[in-house]
Amino acid sequence: MFYRGKFTDGADGREMGAKRQRIIDQGPSYYGTSPGSSFMYSAPPPPYSYVSQPPPFPVVRLRGLPFDCTEADVAEFFHGLDIVDVLFVHKSRKFTGEAFCVLGYPLQVDFALQKNRQNMGRRYVEVFRSKRQEYYKAIANEVADTRGGSPHRNVPRAKSDDEAKDSAEHTGILRLRGLPFSAGKDDIVEFFKDFVLSEDAIHIVMNTEGRPSGEAFVEFANAEDSKAAMAKDRMTLGRRYIELFPSSPEEMDDALSRGR
Repeated sequence: MFYRGKFTDGADGREMGAKRQRIIDQGPSYYGTSPGSSFMYSAPPPPYSYVSQPPPFPVVRLRGLPFDCTEADVAEFFHGLDIVDVLFVHKSRKFTGEAFCVLGYPLQVDFALQKNRQNMGRRYVEVFRSKRQEYYKAIANEVADTRGGSPHRNVPRAKSDDEAKDSAEHTGILRLRGLPFSAGKDDIVEFFKDFVLSEDAIHIVMNTEGRPSGEAFVEFANAEDSKAAMAKDRMTLGRRYIELFPSSPEEMDDALSRGR
């Protein structure tokens, strides 16, 4: 199962993606959950316990990322580690090639640092230790930038893609791309709140490791609803803009079977 971190006030990892602005003032204590239970990761003995301090916030900073990098690429780069959140850094609404990656627990930071100067595609990526304050400052900057306008309206759109979407036949199913890894079915229901959807109609695609791939399929009541829902194309869920594509039962079944 995909790991979701939890803070002491109960905010879970899902909120770090879709609602991460709410955690800016939260404390650094880190928890983990497993299906049907709740437990706290214990910090290793020294150097934390004997000074009565909480373990450091498990975040690293990446630099030199490809400009078409996605959360799935970061997850693959840190294969085997628990990714709680990925925050891409923008300046004037342009991706800088930097990102912050929050991990499952402090000990994983050391494993992440071993990836320093390893390649992602044709680029080598630098990995640095970071701090909770740096991550929160980056969140605040992204939120402030968002409040200055509607980011999805400034995202360039390929004419050929738009034409293909407009001419595609609707079957009542839409494919979503670019979802935060922490997004759950309830977040997608909220995204399409103008339509009547049940969680059973939402299918999150997993990769071969059983982790969210950033894609999902949504079954609407009919083709008219799915066509109307295309108005949400390139709108944001949390800090990510979501791309929507008309799909089919065959494409949905194929994508879901690959993750099994």
